[in-house]
Amino acid sequence: MNTSSITTNRTDDLILTLNAPYTSIEIVIAVTATLGNLLVCVAVIQDRKLRTVTNYFLVSLSLADVCVGAIAIPCAILTSIGLPHNNLKLCTLMLSILIMLTLSSMLSLVSIAVDRYIAILNPLRYKSIMTPRNTFICILCSWSLSAVGGLLPVMGWHKSPSTHRCLFTQVIDMNYVVSFFTFIFFVLPLISMLLIYARIFSEVRRQIQVTAKLVTKDSSAGKKETSIKREIKTATSLFTIVFLFVLCWAPLHVMNALILFCLPCYIPPILLDTAIILSHANSALNPILCAYKLKSFRNKFIAVFCHRNNNIKPGAQAAHHSNIFT
Repeated sequence: MNTSSITTNRTDDLILTLNAPYTSIEIVIAVTATLGNLLVCVAVIQDRKLRTVTNYFLVSLSLADVCVGAIAIPCAILTSIGLPHNNLKLCTLMLSILIMLTLSSMLSLVSIAVDRYIAILNPLRYKSIMTPRNTFICILCSWSLSAVGGLLPVMGWHKSPSTHRCLFTQVIDMNYVVSFFTFIFFVLPLISMLLIYARIFSEVRRQIQVTAKLVTKDSSAGKKETSIKREIKTATSLFTIVFLFVLCWAPLHVMNALILFCLPCYIPPILLDTAIILSHANSALNPILCAYKLKSFRNKFIAVFCHRNNNIKPGAQAAHHSNIFT
Protein backbone atom coordinates (compact mmCIF):
# COMPACT_ATOMS: atom_id res chain seq x y z
CA MET A 1 0.00 0.00 0.00
CA ASN A 2 1.44 3.40 -1.05
CA THR A 3 1.54 6.64 0.90
CA SER A 4 -1.41 8.23 -0.90
CA SER A 5 -3.71 5.32 -0.05
CA ILE A 6 -2.68 5.48 3.61
CA THR A 7 -3.45 9.20 3.65
CA THR A 8 -6.83 8.59 2.02
CA ASN A 9 -7.75 5.90 4.54
CA ARG A 10 -6.80 8.14 7.44
CA THR A 11 -8.86 10.99 5.98
CA ASP A 12 -11.85 8.69 5.49
CA ASP A 13 -11.51 7.54 9.10
CA LEU A 14 -11.47 11.17 10.24
CA ILE A 15 -14.60 12.00 8.24
CA LEU A 16 -16.44 8.99 9.62
CA THR A 17 -15.68 9.97 13.19
CA LEU A 18 -16.71 13.61 12.64
CA ASN A 19 -20.11 14.32 14.19
CA ALA A 20 -21.67 16.49 11.50
CA PRO A 21 -24.68 17.84 13.48
CA TYR A 22 -22.51 18.62 16.52
CA THR A 23 -19.84 20.30 14.39
CA SER A 24 -22.37 22.36 12.42
CA ILE A 25 -24.05 23.69 15.56
CA GLU A 26 -20.68 24.47 17.15
CA ILE A 27 -19.61 26.47 14.06
CA VAL A 28 -22.82 28.54 14.17
CA ILE A 29 -22.29 29.21 17.89
CA ALA A 30 -18.63 30.12 17.31
CA VAL A 31 -19.47 32.70 14.63
CA THR A 32 -22.35 34.16 16.64
CA ALA A 33 -20.34 34.35 19.87
CA THR A 34 -17.34 35.97 18.18
CA LEU A 35 -19.26 38.62 16.24
CA GLY A 36 -21.82 39.34 18.97
CA ASN A 37 -19.27 39.85 21.72
CA LEU A 38 -17.01 41.91 19.47
CA LEU A 39 -20.04 44.15 18.99
CA VAL A 40 -20.30 44.60 22.77
CA CYS A 41 -16.62 45.61 22.93
CA VAL A 42 -16.99 48.00 19.99
CA ALA A 43 -20.03 49.60 21.62
CA VAL A 44 -18.12 50.37 24.82
CA ILE A 45 -15.06 51.63 22.93
CA GLN A 46 -17.07 53.97 20.70
CA ASP A 47 -19.60 55.32 23.20
CA ARG A 48 -18.28 57.35 26.13
CA LYS A 49 -21.43 56.95 28.19
CA LEU A 50 -20.94 53.18 28.15
CA ARG A 51 -17.44 53.42 29.62
CA THR A 52 -18.43 52.62 33.20
CA VAL A 53 -16.91 50.29 35.76
CA THR A 54 -19.70 47.73 35.41
CA ASN A 55 -19.38 47.77 31.63
CA TYR A 56 -15.61 47.25 31.85
CA PHE A 57 -16.37 43.97 33.62
CA LEU A 58 -18.93 43.18 30.91
CA VAL A 59 -16.22 43.79 28.30
CA SER A 60 -13.94 41.38 30.18
CA LEU A 61 -16.75 38.81 30.03
CA SER A 62 -17.25 39.54 26.32
CA LEU A 63 -13.53 39.11 25.61
CA ALA A 64 -13.64 35.70 27.24
CA ASP A 65 -16.67 34.84 25.08
CA VAL A 66 -14.88 36.08 21.95
CA CYS A 67 -12.04 33.70 22.77
CA VAL A 68 -14.57 30.90 23.30
CA GLY A 69 -15.94 31.46 19.80
CA ALA A 70 -12.62 32.05 18.06
CA ILE A 71 -10.37 29.61 19.96
CA ALA A 72 -12.15 27.30 22.39
CA ILE A 73 -14.90 25.98 20.11
CA PRO A 74 -12.49 25.16 17.23
CA CYS A 75 -10.34 23.34 19.80
CA ALA A 76 -13.42 21.48 21.06
CA ILE A 77 -14.30 20.40 17.52
CA LEU A 78 -10.78 19.12 16.91
CA THR A 79 -10.59 17.23 20.22
CA SER A 80 -14.04 15.72 19.59
CA ILE A 81 -12.46 13.76 16.74
CA GLY A 82 -9.29 13.01 18.67
CA LEU A 83 -7.02 15.66 17.16
CA PRO A 84 -4.17 16.37 17.49
CA HIS A 85 -2.74 12.84 17.30
CA ASN A 86 0.43 11.87 19.15
CA ASN A 87 0.97 15.35 20.62
CA LEU A 88 0.11 15.26 24.31
CA LYS A 89 1.47 18.74 25.08
CA LEU A 90 -0.58 20.46 22.38
CA CYS A 91 -3.62 18.36 23.26
CA THR A 92 -3.37 19.30 26.95
CA LEU A 93 -2.92 22.98 26.08
CA MET A 94 -6.01 23.00 23.86
CA LEU A 95 -8.15 21.34 26.52
CA SER A 96 -6.77 23.64 29.22
CA ILE A 97 -7.74 26.71 27.20
CA LEU A 98 -11.35 25.52 27.26
CA ILE A 99 -11.24 25.42 31.05
CA MET A 100 -9.33 28.70 31.44
CA LEU A 101 -11.88 30.71 29.45
CA THR A 102 -14.74 29.28 31.49
CA LEU A 103 -12.98 30.28 34.71
CA SER A 104 -12.51 33.79 33.34
CA SER A 105 -16.22 34.08 32.55
CA MET A 106 -17.19 32.96 36.03
CA LEU A 107 -14.78 35.35 37.73
CA SER A 108 -16.04 38.22 35.55
CA LEU A 109 -19.58 37.49 36.74
CA VAL A 110 -18.37 37.50 40.36
CA SER A 111 -16.66 40.85 39.76
CA ILE A 112 -19.87 42.31 38.33
CA ALA A 113 -21.83 41.10 41.37
CA VAL A 114 -19.30 42.67 43.77
CA ASP A 115 -19.38 45.92 41.77
CA ARG A 116 -23.18 46.14 42.06
CA TYR A 117 -22.99 45.22 45.76
CA ILE A 118 -20.69 48.17 46.47
CA ALA A 119 -22.75 50.52 44.27
CA ILE A 120 -25.97 49.80 46.13
CA LEU A 121 -24.84 49.17 49.70
CA ASN A 122 -22.06 51.77 49.79
CA PRO A 123 -22.98 54.36 47.11
CA LEU A 124 -21.16 57.27 48.76
CA ARG A 125 -17.79 55.50 48.53
CA TYR A 126 -18.45 53.68 45.26
CA LYS A 127 -16.50 56.07 43.01
CA SER A 128 -13.53 56.14 45.37
CA ILE A 129 -13.44 52.33 45.64
CA MET A 130 -14.25 51.28 42.08
CA THR A 131 -11.88 53.59 40.23
CA PRO A 132 -10.81 52.69 36.67
CA ARG A 133 -7.39 51.74 38.04
CA ASN A 134 -8.83 49.38 40.65
CA THR A 135 -11.22 47.98 38.06
CA PHE A 136 -8.42 47.08 35.66
CA ILE A 137 -6.44 45.54 38.52
CA CYS A 138 -9.46 43.35 39.37
CA ILE A 139 -9.83 42.31 35.74
CA LEU A 140 -6.12 41.52 35.47
CA CYS A 141 -6.24 39.47 38.67
CA SER A 142 -9.28 37.50 37.50
CA TRP A 143 -7.62 36.64 34.18
CA SER A 144 -4.37 35.72 35.94
CA LEU A 145 -6.21 33.47 38.38
CA SER A 146 -8.11 31.90 35.47
CA ALA A 147 -4.85 31.24 33.64
CA VAL A 148 -3.25 29.58 36.67
CA GLY A 149 -6.33 27.49 37.45
CA GLY A 150 -7.09 26.56 33.85
CA LEU A 151 -3.53 25.71 32.86
CA LEU A 152 -2.86 23.31 35.77
CA PRO A 153 -3.19 20.33 33.39
CA VAL A 154 -0.39 21.81 31.26
CA MET A 155 1.73 22.02 34.41
CA GLY A 156 1.35 18.29 34.98
CA TRP A 157 -2.13 17.60 36.43
CA HIS A 158 -3.30 15.35 33.61
CA LYS A 159 -3.52 11.69 32.70
CA SER A 160 -1.43 9.71 30.26
CA PRO A 161 -3.87 8.70 27.52
CA SER A 162 -4.11 5.04 26.57
CA THR A 163 -4.52 5.94 22.89
CA HIS A 164 -2.85 8.39 20.50
CA ARG A 165 -6.07 10.41 20.22
CA CYS A 166 -6.73 13.68 22.08
CA LEU A 167 -9.93 13.05 24.03
CA PHE A 168 -10.98 15.14 27.04
CA THR A 169 -11.82 12.28 29.44
CA GLN A 170 -8.65 10.40 28.54
CA VAL A 171 -6.29 13.36 29.02
CA ILE A 172 -7.81 15.63 31.68
CA ASP A 173 -7.94 14.15 35.19
CA MET A 174 -11.59 14.10 36.25
CA ASN A 175 -10.53 14.62 39.87
CA TYR A 176 -9.17 17.99 38.75
CA VAL A 177 -12.33 18.75 36.77
CA VAL A 178 -14.75 18.00 39.62
CA SER A 179 -12.80 19.05 42.71
CA PHE A 180 -11.05 22.10 41.28
CA PHE A 181 -12.95 23.24 38.19
CA THR A 182 -16.49 22.42 39.34
CA PHE A 183 -16.33 22.93 43.11
CA ILE A 184 -13.81 25.77 43.56
CA PHE A 185 -14.55 27.73 40.37
CA PHE A 186 -18.25 26.97 39.84
CA VAL A 187 -20.08 25.97 43.01
CA LEU A 188 -18.34 28.35 45.44
CA PRO A 189 -18.58 31.42 43.15
CA LEU A 190 -22.19 30.54 42.41
CA ILE A 191 -23.08 30.43 46.11
CA SER A 192 -21.23 33.72 46.63
CA MET A 193 -23.13 35.43 43.81
CA LEU A 194 -26.49 34.15 45.04
CA LEU A 195 -25.77 35.56 48.50
CA ILE A 196 -24.57 38.87 47.03
CA TYR A 197 -27.62 39.35 44.81
CA ALA A 198 -29.94 38.30 47.64
CA ARG A 199 -28.38 41.02 49.80
CA ILE A 200 -28.63 43.52 46.93
CA PHE A 201 -32.33 42.89 46.34
CA SER A 202 -33.03 42.97 50.07
CA GLU A 203 -31.30 46.35 50.43
CA VAL A 204 -33.02 47.82 47.37
CA ARG A 205 -36.41 46.69 48.65
CA ARG A 206 -35.67 48.32 52.01
CA GLN A 207 -34.61 51.56 50.34
CA ILE A 208 -37.76 51.64 48.23
CA GLN A 209 -39.93 51.21 51.32
CA VAL A 210 -38.10 54.02 53.13
CA THR A 211 -38.28 56.31 50.11
CA ALA A 212 -41.99 55.61 49.62
CA LYS A 213 -42.68 57.03 53.09
CA LEU A 214 -40.73 60.20 52.29
CA VAL A 215 -41.92 60.80 48.74
CA THR A 216 -44.94 62.86 49.83
CA LYS A 217 -42.85 64.98 52.22
CA ASP A 218 -39.80 65.67 50.11
CA SER A 219 -39.77 66.32 46.37
CA SER A 220 -36.17 65.03 46.13
CA ALA A 221 -37.35 61.67 47.44
CA GLY A 222 -39.09 61.07 44.13
CA LYS A 223 -35.79 61.35 42.26
CA LYS A 224 -34.18 59.01 44.75
CA GLU A 225 -36.96 56.47 44.23
CA THR A 226 -36.41 56.63 40.47
CA SER A 227 -32.69 56.08 40.99
CA ILE A 228 -33.33 53.09 43.25
CA LYS A 229 -35.71 51.52 40.76
CA ARG A 230 -33.05 51.97 38.08
CA GLU A 231 -30.51 50.18 40.29
CA ILE A 232 -32.82 47.20 40.84
CA LYS A 233 -33.45 47.03 37.09
CA THR A 234 -29.70 46.95 36.52
CA ALA A 235 -29.16 44.28 39.19
CA THR A 236 -32.00 42.19 37.74
CA SER A 237 -30.52 42.39 34.24
CA LEU A 238 -27.07 41.36 35.46
CA PHE A 239 -28.49 38.57 37.63
CA THR A 240 -30.23 37.25 34.50
CA ILE A 241 -26.80 36.88 32.88
CA VAL A 242 -25.64 34.90 35.94
CA PHE A 243 -28.76 32.71 35.86
CA LEU A 244 -28.27 32.00 32.17
CA PHE A 245 -24.63 31.08 32.78
CA VAL A 246 -25.62 28.58 35.48
CA LEU A 247 -28.42 27.16 33.36
CA CYS A 248 -26.04 26.55 30.45
CA TRP A 249 -23.12 25.13 32.46
CA ALA A 250 -24.79 23.13 35.24
CA PRO A 251 -25.69 20.08 33.06
CA LEU A 252 -22.07 19.59 31.98
CA HIS A 253 -20.77 19.90 35.55
CA VAL A 254 -23.33 17.35 36.73
CA MET A 255 -22.28 14.93 34.00
CA ASN A 256 -18.61 15.38 34.87
CA ALA A 257 -19.42 14.50 38.47
CA LEU A 258 -21.31 11.39 37.31
CA ILE A 259 -18.34 10.31 35.17
CA LEU A 260 -16.07 10.52 38.21
CA PHE A 261 -18.29 9.20 41.02
CA CYS A 262 -20.69 6.87 39.22
CA LEU A 263 -18.62 4.49 37.12
CA PRO A 264 -21.55 2.17 36.26
CA CYS A 265 -23.58 5.14 35.04
CA TYR A 266 -23.86 5.42 31.27
CA ILE A 267 -24.18 8.87 29.71
CA PRO A 268 -25.32 8.71 26.08
CA PRO A 269 -22.90 10.55 23.77
CA ILE A 270 -25.74 12.66 22.35
CA LEU A 271 -26.57 13.85 25.87
CA LEU A 272 -22.95 14.78 26.54
CA ASP A 273 -22.69 16.60 23.19
CA THR A 274 -25.87 18.51 24.02
CA ALA A 275 -24.44 19.62 27.37
CA ILE A 276 -21.21 20.77 25.67
CA ILE A 277 -23.15 22.69 23.03
CA LEU A 278 -25.30 24.31 25.74
CA SER A 279 -22.21 25.45 27.66
CA HIS A 280 -20.74 27.02 24.53
CA ALA A 281 -24.08 28.58 23.55
CA ASN A 282 -23.90 30.71 26.68
CA SER A 283 -21.15 32.76 25.03
CA ALA A 284 -23.43 33.53 22.08
CA LEU A 285 -26.42 34.41 24.26
CA ASN A 286 -24.76 37.10 26.39
CA PRO A 287 -24.72 39.80 23.63
CA ILE A 288 -28.37 39.01 22.85
CA LEU A 289 -29.20 39.41 26.53
CA CYS A 290 -27.34 42.74 26.65
CA ALA A 291 -29.34 44.00 23.69
CA TYR A 292 -32.63 42.79 25.16
CA LYS A 293 -32.21 43.84 28.79
CA LEU A 294 -29.96 46.92 28.59
CA LYS A 295 -31.43 49.77 26.57
CA SER A 296 -28.16 51.69 26.27
CA PHE A 297 -26.47 48.70 24.59
CA ARG A 298 -29.51 48.11 22.41
CA ASN A 299 -29.44 51.71 21.18
CA LYS A 300 -25.72 51.53 20.51
CA PHE A 301 -26.05 48.26 18.59
CA ILE A 302 -28.69 49.88 16.39
CA ALA A 303 -26.42 52.90 15.91
CA VAL A 304 -23.50 50.67 14.88
CA PHE A 305 -25.61 48.79 12.34
CA CYS A 306 -27.14 52.01 11.00
CA HIS A 307 -23.72 53.76 10.96
CA ARG A 308 -24.97 56.51 13.28
CA ASN A 309 -22.86 58.31 15.90
CA ASN A 310 -24.45 57.57 19.26
CA ASN A 311 -21.82 59.37 21.38
CA ILE A 312 -22.78 62.14 23.73
CA LYS A 313 -20.92 65.36 24.26
CA PRO A 314 -18.36 65.36 27.10
CA GLY A 315 -20.25 68.11 28.91
CA ALA A 316 -23.41 66.02 28.96
CA GLN A 317 -21.70 62.81 30.10
CA ALA A 318 -22.44 63.33 33.79
CA ALA A 319 -26.12 63.91 33.08
CA HIS A 320 -26.38 60.62 31.20
CA HIS A 321 -24.17 58.56 33.50
CA SER A 322 -27.01 57.42 35.73
CA ASN A 323 -29.12 56.35 32.74
CA ILE A 324 -26.73 53.86 31.17
CA PHE A 325 -28.82 50.84 32.11
CA THR A 326 -32.32 52.21 31.48
